Parts: sequence; C-alpha cells; structure tokens
Amino acid sequence: MKKTILFAAVYFVCYAVAGQGLLDKLKKQTEKDSSGILSGVSKSLGGGSSLSNAEIIDGLKEALKVGTDSSLFHLSKLDGFFSNAAIKILMPPEAKKVESTLRNLGMSSLVDKAILSMNRAAEDAASGVSGIFRDAIMKMTISDGLSILRGGNHAATDYLKKTTSASLREKMAPVIKNSLNKVNATEYWKDVFSAYNRFSASKVNTDLTAYVTEKAMDGIFFSVAEEEQKIRQDPAARVTDLLKKVFAK
Repeated sequence: MKKTILFAAVYFVCYAVAGQGLLDKLKKQTEKDSSGILSGVSKSLGGGSSLSNAEIIDGLKEALKVGTDSSLFHLSKLDGFFSNAAIKILMPPEAKKVESTLRNLGMSSLVDKAILSMNRAAEDAASGVSGIFRDAIMKMTISDGLSILRGGNHAATDYLKKTTSASLREKMAPVIKNSLNKVNATEYWKDVFSAYNRFSASKVNTDLTAYVTEKAMDGIFFSVAEEEQKIRQDPAARVTDLLKKVFAK
C-alpha cells in the first residue's frame, strides 16, 4: 500500500515538473513507431525503394481483386468445377455407399447425372458472388495488410476466408438452391436416394444445398489461393503496375 502511494506521489511530482508536454511527447513517439512499421516492411519488399502505406494497402487490395475475379471467371464457365479434379464436387462421404450400391445395380447413369448437376450448380453460383469479395477487400485495414504481408503464400486468401465465409455461406445458399433447381439437381438427387432407399433399410437424408454450398466455397477459396501464390511468386502474374511495384522482390 505504501509503495502504491509512493508511486502515485512520484508520478504527480513528475507531471507537475515536466508538464503535459512530456506525456504528449511519449504519445507522439508511440504513434511514430507504429506508423513506421509499414514503411520498414515496404522497403524490404521493394528492394530499398519506399512505398507509402496507401500504396501497400492498395496493392494488396488489387491482388485480392485480381485473384478473385480470375478465379470466379474460370469457375463460372462451363466445366469450371466439373473438369477440375482438385475441386470437382463428388458424392458426400456419407453417400459413398449409396453411389457404390446404385452403380452395382446398373444405375451409374443416374449417379453421373447427380454429380454433373451438383457441379453445374456450383458453376452457376460462382458467377454471382463477386460483390461479397469486393466488400471485404474494400474494408481491409492497415492491420490486415500487415498480417497479409507477413503471412505465407495464402495469407490474403485466409483473410478472405475469415471475413467472408459467414456472409458468403448465407448469401450463396439460396443461390445454390435455385441453381440446383435450375439444372434439376434436386430432382436427380431425389431420384438417387429414392432408388437407394428402396433397397436399403438404412435411409439416407443429406442436405444437398448445404453440401454443395460448402464444396463450392471450398473450390472458390482453393482457386483464389492458387491465384495469390502466382502473384506472390511469378512476376508474369502481376498484371498491373501497382502489383509489380508492391510485390517486386
């Protein structure tokens, strides 16, 4: 208790002697140290040439914009999902037995139609979510930028996952549902499980919309991560002057 009182007394004596100016100087120095972080990072990234904080953040935003636009453009084309083995949507794990049983019963065509329709729905939905990514990109802060600069090859994609997944899932679900109806995926899905349930005592009930939504999101983020890695590692992928300047080694 005596130590606490003594400390307080010393503080007030210092304040009375030095005045508010000393505290103001300490505050300004703290702010100066903080603002200098990005400048130091920018010099190391740019080979010694200084980049402004605004240029760094704008460059990161542009990288995300280029990456998402390119990914969504390719994924929304015919066979964007279906012909890409890395992200092609297949039957969910719990339906593997269903698929195997139906194929053994000579119903492979029915299963193939169900798989194709799921991928067509994902391709259709990929064309309508660019606005969600744009909003997240525009809201990027200096703190976000620092984390991305110091992160690995997929740090920018991880930022998008963190900031868009919830709203992306919420907004994509009805789009996916409508897309599934548009390509008759729901009908094929019902046909598959109706056929299977006639031969099995253990009935299967999978939420097709939720499953395809999650797989479509996985595919989008996988593609964006690939685009980000290209921009970070391949100068040819830096298609604008700002990207070349910010990501120059």
